[in-house]
Amino acid sequence: MNKHKFKRILLKVSGEALMGDLPFGLDLKTVKAICENIKHVHEQDYELCLVVGGGNIFRGVSVAAEGMERASADYMGMLATVINALSLQNCLESMGVPTRVQSAIPMTTICEPYARRRAVRHMEKKRIVIFAGGTGSPFFTTDTTATLRAIEMNCDAVFKGTGVDGVYSEDPRKNPNATRYDHLSYKEVITKDLKVMDTSAITMARDNHIPIVVFSIKEPDAFSRVAAGEGKYTIIS
Repeated sequence: MNKHKFKRILLKVSGEALMGDLPFGLDLKTVKAICENIKHVHEQDYELCLVVGGGNIFRGVSVAAEGMERASADYMGMLATVINALSLQNCLESMGVPTRVQSAIPMTTICEPYARRRAVRHMEKKRIVIFAGGTGSPFFTTDTTATLRAIEMNCDAVFKGTGVDGVYSEDPRKNPNATRYDHLSYKEVITKDLKVMDTSAITMARDNHIPIVVFSIKEPDAFSRVAAGEGKYTIIS
């Protein structure tokens, strides 16, 4: 039973989630497991779109700190998200799931340019749309992209798949005594400086009344269970 009554969902997948236990790059077993998670939700008649990060391939901020101009570093990070989007598309389509990749930076040879109305139409036809290229502009994170695309697509919620089963007061992998939250308000996330998403993403979600659901993308079938209101997760609303 879909306790949340969500119909159209945007899933944010971080680049780090795709590298598994590798130091960088793509771990194909991990990519396949995530795609199986996504396929199960798609089969339950949800309309889905994805925003994927690029941190497993290129992290703009760290390179900028070493002397590269921030804008150039961010553009390189956006290109990394296209690589990840194509890997997810390839894996999903090998499972029989129809997908479309749309990039905010036009690359017509390999994917569609971002077009809001076309993306909505794809989802109505039960295709999964994978948004790549960030917002198309530097200085914006893929978290902000996720909230922005969710608003544009009229999504009912943003689901953020992470390495842990919700939001904690501290990183539970570093502090096993960290407090886990089942529910938070947007204001609490900002005032407590919880590192869930950047402040601009949280603020946009608050202003447009879009809940954010944080869960572990690493757990088998976690996405479909959390979409139905089951399992462990934190909801921000």
